[in-house]
Amino acid sequence: MGHHNPERIRFEESNSMNLQVPDKTRFRNVDLDITSKVDLQPLMAAMGKKISLSFVGRVKRMYYAHMDLAIGKPKSPDSAIYIYCKLIKGLPSEARELWDSAKIRTFDIGIDAPGSSSCYWSSISPKTLLAAAEINAQIAITIYGPMKKAKAMSKPTT
Repeated sequence: MGHHNPERIRFEESNSMNLQVPDKTRFRNVDLDITSKVDLQPLMAAMGKKISLSFVGRVKRMYYAHMDLAIGKPKSPDSAIYIYCKLIKGLPSEARELWDSAKIRTFDIGIDAPGSSSCYWSSISPKTLLAAAEINAQIAITIYGPMKKAKAMSKPTT
């Protein structure tokens, strides 16, 4: 089996010269999504300024929290997930109980894939996989493909 190169470069020909163009498919971030039967506000408060909260609240009978890291700028899914794991392992006991009682805990790796001819490769180390398993979190992947342009609305004829 061939070895994957995380610094993959594709080549394009332009003006009769070969130019190296960095891959456009790239790591975006890792979101953390939590679903629980109990209010997650105290857990979010315990995480403090280390997270950037997109949503926390109740929808019907469940509570949800959606966030990403506000500390550092992780360059890979592996480093982002490991930072989250260290944050969760260091929570005060009351906040950790809220984490442990959640129904779903997901590290969602976001990948931007704006074109059709580029690729992205990354790995999650055994150390990070073990850290995520120890806090009972799952790992998901979301690939954000090219955005389609909205069609202009035609004016109604009268």
